[in-house]
Amino acid sequence: MPGIPNIRDLARRPFTGPAVWRGPDLAGREDWVLRLSPRRIGELRTALRTARGRGTPLLRMTIADFPLPTLADELAGAAAELATGRGFVLVKGIGVGELSDRDAGTVLRGICQYLGRPVPQDAEGRTLCHVRDAAAAAAGPAVSVLRSRAGVPFHTDEADLLGLLCLRPARSGGDTSLVSSAALHNAVVDRRPDLAERLYRTHFFDRRDAHAPGEPPYAAAPLATTYGAELSLRYDRGRLEAARDLAGVPGPEQADTELYDLVDALARSSRLRLDLRLEAGDLLLVDNHAVLHARSAFEDVGPPGRGRHLLRMWLARRGDTGPPGAGARGPRALEIRRGVTPLDIVRPRNLRPARPAGPCEDRRRHRADG
Repeated sequence: MPGIPNIRDLARRPFTGPAVWRGPDLAGREDWVLRLSPRRIGELRTALRTARGRGTPLLRMTIADFPLPTLADELAGAAAELATGRGFVLVKGIGVGELSDRDAGTVLRGICQYLGRPVPQDAEGRTLCHVRDAAAAAAGPAVSVLRSRAGVPFHTDEADLLGLLCLRPARSGGDTSLVSSAALHNAVVDRRPDLAERLYRTHFFDRRDAHAPGEPPYAAAPLATTYGAELSLRYDRGRLEAARDLAGVPGPEQADTELYDLVDALARSSRLRLDLRLEAGDLLLVDNHAVLHARSAFEDVGPPGRGRHLLRMWLARRGDTGPPGAGARGPRALEIRRGVTPLDIVRPRNLRPARPAGPCEDRRRHRADG
């Protein structure tokens, strides 16, 4: 295990390599795009027919149920790009217009299992989520951002990898923006070296909707961790500020607020971010350790159920099968993210509080009562 540099040295050291990129330098280029050939598209159709014919439940589907004889090699290349390259890949050409939502979910799951292991996105253990506006049909309090037209600030997810498959884009807006974590780190060091050290200090993230009984309703972790020359960045301004209301969390420090303001401003800056317009059939793959992502607000006009619609999966990096804290080694493995721990695995279902139906499917059942 390499020696761990002190925080001051880390905060002063700029990162280098392919994970350090600026949006304007990538705009107009295609070396981060994987365009599927007619042969690869046909391979996906054949794999879908195989999965249908076998009737294997989505949660039990394996690579054998969704065979991709030649596309598998290209997905291996995409996995390498996520782990040791720029940290994102855009796959274009998945024929979603010919698919039902259910079949599109099968295709997304089939592709993603070549990259990693699906992990839960909520406390109910759901692994496939629909990202679309449901505010008009929702009752009760505010609808989550996942189900609204609101913009989403730059953040990382609680999983190693993110897969977003666009079924339908919005009429206007809803664009996705990416920023390199390493380039963002370097910009903080350059702009405010006095704040950079705070990236490596402990911060508190709200997890009231995801903690198990007996666990604190927050996670304590640094924003930045390193393994050798690799950087892993965790950031979510909303969760950071929400945690400040929780018992046991230290009161806010002015310097931390200044750091969050700086991170937000730099991530939004045109000199760092890359803006993408996802079209139907686009699959965006993102390494959450290496890239932050955001979404602009959007507008839809048309009949209900025909607006902007994406499918989302979270993945643990391929090869990570150990329990939390097992210390798997590899790029950015020092800070592994495995999604949300389902409540089912820690207490019987009949003791869990009732929860409203959410936008996610494919619930993973780990019931303590068998």
